[in-house]
Amino acid sequence: QLQLVESGGGLVQSGGSLRLSCVASGFTLDSYNAGWFRQAPGKEREGVACISGNDGSTYYADSVKGRFTIFRDNAKNTVYLQMNSLKPEDTAIYYCALDRWARQCVRHDYDTWGQGTQVTVSS
Repeated sequence: QLQLVESGGGLVQSGGSLRLSCVASGFTLDSYNAGWFRQAPGKEREGVACISGNDGSTYYADSVKGRFTIFRDNAKNTVYLQMNSLKPEDTAIYYCALDRWARQCVRHDYDTWGQGTQVTVSS
């Protein structure tokens, strides 16, 4: 059974940092495209950062460029999202997603999703 489990969310002050982890089980993720998405109350889920399983290329939403970094450790079957210089507008539930064929950060292309982890940034 394919499963993704996110962790690392929490409450942090503006300007702080968090690292989210997404551990995959039931499959090896090294050839999968991976992405981090977020959904704030009343808003649609949006792609934040994505990484190709083919060549490691990355995509970032404009709102997080220079502050967030996505990377993977295939030996640990884990994808990470390092979030620095957090802002209150980063507050959302963060989800990781994987798909072998997904286009970078195109939400509907991803088939496997985690349950989400809450990130709250106070001003």
